[in-house]
Amino acid sequence: MSVPREEATAADVGARADAGPGGPRPGWGERVGWSLAVVGPLAFLTLFFAWPVATLMGRGLAPDGALDLSGFGDVLARERTWRILGQTLTQAALGTAVCVALGIPGALVLYRRTFPGRDLLRGVVTVPFVLPSVVVGVAFHALVTRGGPLEVLALDGTLSAVVAALAFFNYGLVVRTVGTMWSRLDPRAVEAARALGASPMRAFATVTLPALAPAIASAASLTFLFCATAYGVVLVLGGVGIGTIETEIYRLTTQYLDLRGAAVLSVVQLGVIALALWTAERARAATQTRLRLRTEAPAGRLRAADAPALAVTAVTVVGLMVAPMAVLVTRSLQRDGVWTLANYTDLGTTGGRNALLVTVWEAAANSVAVAVAAAVIALTLGVSVCLVVSRRPRSRALARAVMGLDAAFMLPLGVSAVTVGFGFLITLARPPLALTRSWWILPLAQAVVAVPLVVRTLLPALRAIDPRQREAAAALGAGPGRVLLTVDGPQLLRAGGLAAGFALATSLGEFGATSFLARPQEPTLPVVVYRLIGSPGSQNQGMALAGGVVLAVGSAAVMLGCEWLQTRLGPGRSGRVVFGNVRAADGPGAAGKRRTTMAGGPGSAGPGRTEVGGDEPGDQ
Repeated sequence: MSVPREEATAADVGARADAGPGGPRPGWGERVGWSLAVVGPLAFLTLFFAWPVATLMGRGLAPDGALDLSGFGDVLARERTWRILGQTLTQAALGTAVCVALGIPGALVLYRRTFPGRDLLRGVVTVPFVLPSVVVGVAFHALVTRGGPLEVLALDGTLSAVVAALAFFNYGLVVRTVGTMWSRLDPRAVEAARALGASPMRAFATVTLPALAPAIASAASLTFLFCATAYGVVLVLGGVGIGTIETEIYRLTTQYLDLRGAAVLSVVQLGVIALALWTAERARAATQTRLRLRTEAPAGRLRAADAPALAVTAVTVVGLMVAPMAVLVTRSLQRDGVWTLANYTDLGTTGGRNALLVTVWEAAANSVAVAVAAAVIALTLGVSVCLVVSRRPRSRALARAVMGLDAAFMLPLGVSAVTVGFGFLITLARPPLALTRSWWILPLAQAVVAVPLVVRTLLPALRAIDPRQREAAAALGAGPGRVLLTVDGPQLLRAGGLAAGFALATSLGEFGATSFLARPQEPTLPVVVYRLIGSPGSQNQGMALAGGVVLAVGSAAVMLGCEWLQTRLGPGRSGRVVFGNVRAADGPGAAGKRRTTMAGGPGSAGPGRTEVGGDEPGDQ
């Protein structure tokens, strides 16, 4: 007697599930496919990340093939080295202090209170996440330099200007990290303190602040890391007397050809990064533990007691976030105090006194071509990695291998792009991979930076798939390729829009590695903007401002376009996006919203993360 189709299907699925996560032993074709999905990305990571970084470290630790630490003694004996190290730590500490001081009131207003326009303000404080560092540097330069609204304060080339720009970048990180945890705190503890006679400030200091301490510590450590590794902003704003370890590496390489000294500083910087990441990871773990114990509390209306926090937040958003970008646009429409479009029409020239070898539009076209190539490489590799890592093998050895592969592709997020670019410069200048004169060196370097973002964007979407869906499809006769196409494919498409946006926007604005590798005849738009802002003459300065506007609009348009495309590909949650220190999530109607949270979970590869997408429960 024949078995009904429904019963046969259930039996097949059960048998296949019992056989293992992949069902019966795969055929040779499937094995080859999975092997290529692992070997290809690992070969790329080895050739274009591990090899350059290891060579760079070897140049500092073992210049002649044997361990020799004398280079450290030579570099660390220089007075300038200690001055630069002191400036790096000082600006990082000041930037962190400013962000925390301003971010805690912002977290209260934007995450514990509800009012019209709150979501818009959340979006405004996220703007820096899609802006290239060179654009921000140019915007603050326009604000404080001659002819700017703050010219009278004489902040051009000062530490104060650099710290303000660093606060612009990292304010949203503190607000959203602290705010996400604050929105989950049980309000009954504060209510009990108030009932016992504590003032609002005392209740905050004795109840709320200790509960927020892990989130504040995690946000502060990440902010310190980002401030200490600032590059483009410091190059544009720092002037002659202000620098960081990264700008000193650039100076030693390009001006003095002191490769060993630069390598030693790169190793020192890796130590600073490792310490900051370790601190952030410990704080993140404490935050994650506390979040598991908290209930979700609805946000309340604004109160009279919130007036100081509201005032601080309003001044910060308007003065720190909006004003620099508004001044950038306004001054790009002026030259010598006269309103004009000449700055934009001159983008088709090489600038005053032929400051450039190509026009700005030619550089922009090259940037787009490089970004597209880098995004294609990053998406191809990222999809391969995610398809492997998203599987859940029952074998402990395979599970550990999958975790190792996941962690390996997060490593570029913990290494400065300047270090990657410098490593490319000293490793790929000779056979067998003499690429320093090739156009492809820029897409390859930018892909190294973008691959982790793609992986963390796609991976949560694939991990959200119930393995039984794949098993059911296979039991119904679908081959491995058909299973990938029909089960994994829709999730990849939905998350792929955001992944493509991150890859394109990151590549368009990438300046750290590109500043080392771009050839004078084929620069990218960020490199050209930096060269123009450092050239004398009102024409060159105006063109730099106009170029910064073009770059900012282009980066924002890419992100908005990719998010719009993602929403058009189908409804439903495309997955939480977690990439090292930055995590993005997108849900129904989440386009245009941003949030930062400190959270961890399976596949977590970095300490804190920034989450981009719809509001979490409890935020409203």
